[in-house]
Amino acid sequence: MSDKKIKLEELKKECDKCCKCSLGNTRKNMVFADGNIDAEIFLIGEAPGADEDNTGIPFVGRAGKLLTKLIEDVDLSRKNDFYIANTVKCRPPENRIPTDEEKILCEKYLLKQIEIVKPKVVVLCGATSAKSFLGNKIKISAIRGNWYKILNDIDATVIFHPSYLLRNHSEDKGSPRWLTKEDLKKIKDFISKV
Repeated sequence: MSDKKIKLEELKKECDKCCKCSLGNTRKNMVFADGNIDAEIFLIGEAPGADEDNTGIPFVGRAGKLLTKLIEDVDLSRKNDFYIANTVKCRPPENRIPTDEEKILCEKYLLKQIEIVKPKVVVLCGATSAKSFLGNKIKISAIRGNWYKILNDIDATVIFHPSYLLRNHSEDKGSPRWLTKEDLKKIKDFISKV
């Protein structure tokens, strides 16, 4: 077993025991991560939903299926090219947005995952994830597709959350789905040059 895998397994065990906030008391499963620990792309979503809480895997519901399709549409592989986690590891009741306190209490686990995986790029998926790293005053439609430096000089970009795209079916040029595919193409191009 690789050193990276051992470190992530140890961190996962620590997360499994965590009850620092009330979400730890109401979860069915802690949702740690999915994907390739050697991936160059680390995608960060908002929080687990009901499907994720049941399975312990991020992005497995309708939004997750759409995310996987969009990834595959640009000839990337969710399984091989991405490591996926959320801002919090446990499902907020009624799928509400995690509070700032919940995100802060869970942040050390996410930052440790990023440190261990060492991705070339972090993809902030949706407003909650973007606000966690870029500040609360952002508007996702204005910042998606742009590049930023976060943490220890890691390149990061922002995409629409697939749950938003589920409400916006158009794939016409300029639509949120079209823009997301364009953003994913830019991410693919970026990692091929780094």
